[in-house]
Amino acid sequence: MKSEQTLPSQHQHTQPGKEAGMNPAPIYDNHKKGCGKLKGKVALITGGDSGIGRAVATSFAKEGAEVIIVYLNEHDDAKETAAIVKTYGRKALLIAEDISKESNCAAIIEKVVAKFSRIDILVNNAAVQYPQKTVEDISEDQLEQTFRINIFSQFYIVKHALPHMQSGSCIINTASVTAYKGKPELIDYSSTKGAIVSFTRSLSQLLRDREIRVNAVAPGPVWTPLIPSSFSAAEVAKFGKDTMYKRPAQPFEIAPCYVFLACEDSVFVTGQVLHPNGGSIVNS
Repeated sequence: MKSEQTLPSQHQHTQPGKEAGMNPAPIYDNHKKGCGKLKGKVALITGGDSGIGRAVATSFAKEGAEVIIVYLNEHDDAKETAAIVKTYGRKALLIAEDISKESNCAAIIEKVVAKFSRIDILVNNAAVQYPQKTVEDISEDQLEQTFRINIFSQFYIVKHALPHMQSGSCIINTASVTAYKGKPELIDYSSTKGAIVSFTRSLSQLLRDREIRVNAVAPGPVWTPLIPSSFSAAEVAKFGKDTMYKRPAQPFEIAPCYVFLACEDSVFVTGQVLHPNGGSIVNS
């Protein structure tokens, strides 16, 4: 990928956005052959329909995993991701659900267990963000919704998935560079991402005796549907320009972090955060 890229001005009016409406389309696959690092594994990915989630689903399938794709209502994006997974010879289970409610998260796990009997890899990836110019503009409803989707859901999914995870399983949570650097127009979003870092570190200690590893990935700017659905057209055109590469990452450039944390290559890694952020120096 070239080091500098200017995105066309564009905006989507609903969150978390749809990949089909993006220009250019995100790149989710490097088309390199997998090595079987996840052969026989069952992986659940929230927000798996597009963006980073689609890239992770693709990479996991290439490495041999069966994939469960949890999403809200982006049915076309989810079906396309499932088709990609199947081209690599793996099974794909689609589950459309609002993960902000614990009962729905419990229902997700029930469907997964009914189909696959277990969960080997859990990727908590789904998130929303609603930029506001001031703290006063953040409504009670927005604050609660952001926390429910971004961090409450991770508690709920983990709580109901753990009885079906064995020794050697792993959990990977999607944090963000904003957990470390902050972002003035994304105070509530950044706060949830900071909570995810603490959740990851604490949970890794709690699950050590069960031999379940817990890590996180904190991406910098990434070209996903969340971007045009969050920011104005003018802001999208400047997105990612503040990285050393002068562009946002493509989802396929982030996915290898998840593969590493999901496979045995990272057997001695837990409670950690990987930082594919385009060169930003953060205190991790």
